[in-house]
Amino acid sequence: MQPVVIYTAELCGFCNAARRLLTQKGVPYEDIDMTGRPYEERAALAKKAGGRTSVPQIWIGATHVGGCDDLYDLERAGQLDGLLKGEHAR
Repeated sequence: MQPVVIYTAELCGFCNAARRLLTQKGVPYEDIDMTGRPYEERAALAKKAGGRTSVPQIWIGATHVGGCDDLYDLERAGQLDGLLKGEHAR
């Protein structure tokens, strides 16, 4: 299974929904809480995420999935399991 990293913030409903989906699927993930982080760290995340500044931001292996809606879109399209297994890139 590909490593999953999710950047989150406290009290973020979308972050909770993304975590919930991953947990329901039995997917282990690294949760990096960006709450209260210095500007430089948040700017580095935005650069890594192609300019996106919102949370959550999710990576599966080297693939930037995007946010919560993007994660659920992959699940609905039947592509999330393959991406988690490293069978195909998005």
